[in-house]
Amino acid sequence: MKTDELIIKVAMQIQKPISEVFEAIVDPKKMSHYFISESTGIMEEGKNIVWKFPEFDSDCPVRIGKIEKNKYISYYWMMENIELLVEITLTEKEYHNTLVSITEKSMPNNEAGLKWLSGNSFGWSNFLSCLKAYLEYGINLRKGAFDFMKP
Repeated sequence: MKTDELIIKVAMQIQKPISEVFEAIVDPKKMSHYFISESTGIMEEGKNIVWKFPEFDSDCPVRIGKIEKNKYISYYWMMENIELLVEITLTEKEYHNTLVSITEKSMPNNEAGLKWLSGNSFGWSNFLSCLKAYLEYGINLRKGAFDFMKP
């Protein structure tokens, strides 16, 4: 990694088969139980969609990159007028468990980049925790969690 750019890397194991984890990430009906409030469509390679989050009033345009069923999902979204690449890799583990690894890149190593690194590192850790709670226990951890951020 170059010292002039910042990259986020997080990972967590989910106790569900890889196909269930993949579908929970690409299907907006499932995503709405732990991440977004709504989407204009399912994540499909080359497609442009818009996500809405329960705690924010703004739209989040998403440009889907490459999708490999049950293996890899990539997309681009904007932060501080910079298009960032998010890569989600799924790895099958023992006992039908799935390792979910997320990389988001990149921002310059400056004050704005450090703010992004801190906020989005927390965000991706929260995403993984919410995904795990939803898939393993049917719980929506995100519901009400960020209501304090509403104006």
